[in-house]
Amino acid sequence: MKARFKEVEFGSHSVEVIDGGYYDRYRMNPDLDEVAKDPVVGNIDYFRRIPKQMVTSRVGPTWAPNFYYRTCSIQLLFLAPIDRLRATLPAPLEPLRALPGLGLVALTFFSYSVCDNDPYDEVSVAIVIRRPGAKGSHALELLDSMRRRNFVAHVLALPVSTEIARVRGVHGYQLPKWRTDIEVKIGSEVTASIQGPNGKADLILQAPLPALEIAIPQSRLGTTTMVHQVDGRWHQTRVQSNTLAYAQKLLPPNVRLSRNGGPLSQLLDGLGASRLLRLDVVKDAQIALHLPTLLEGLH
Repeated sequence: MKARFKEVEFGSHSVEVIDGGYYDRYRMNPDLDEVAKDPVVGNIDYFRRIPKQMVTSRVGPTWAPNFYYRTCSIQLLFLAPIDRLRATLPAPLEPLRALPGLGLVALTFFSYSVCDNDPYDEVSVAIVIRRPGAKGSHALELLDSMRRRNFVAHVLALPVSTEIARVRGVHGYQLPKWRTDIEVKIGSEVTASIQGPNGKADLILQAPLPALEIAIPQSRLGTTTMVHQVDGRWHQTRVQSNTLAYAQKLLPPNVRLSRNGGPLSQLLDGLGASRLLRLDVVKDAQIALHLPTLLEGLH
């Protein structure tokens, strides 16, 4: 049955949301006991340990963090020349060096099938950076980040597939979002695509699915921190994750990424992101997205 939509006020904006969907019913402040009754959601104990609060934001008072109850993602981690990454990053951000002369660029396709602001898909192109204020060995910092599953990144592009996700991202977070068609599928193989402005595919990804591992709930927690500017000042936005089913492959064979000249293809080409280091597939995960907080001492 095709979803029906309705107009709602979101800050000073009017956006379309699913009639009777999560945003329409809960306005970002869900009753977790009611959510738990949704058969597609699964166990939500993870979210009970992250209480929501009403906070001020650029779009007015809002409940945070934003909960993503069922998600999946496909990530390609590329090596890229450190000089190109350094030239792309705004000062004082610094790329994290993975190998001599090489840093890391992550291309990630996300699909959020159940979340507080209704289902949508998203694509991220991000440079892995040093933690603000970090000194000393890049290698030790990278190893520590891998061990703790705690990475810091600067996002260069973050297109999404729905209007509320675009409005939230642009006006609430000042992230580089625009709206376009995105598709993410994880079956016997993984496939994903994003449409460019000319109506044709910008990127098309196809790869075999590596062997999946099932994690004990809340045993594989991670945090990605986005560092970005909001109203001219540096902020950090934390993304906490509880991974439940995943697969990883170092130097994966038979991964095909077609670049067809759209904005993300041009971005990856400009960064020199051509040497594929790792494929990460997350078939099931839960995510909590926080609002940006001011980064003291970063100018």
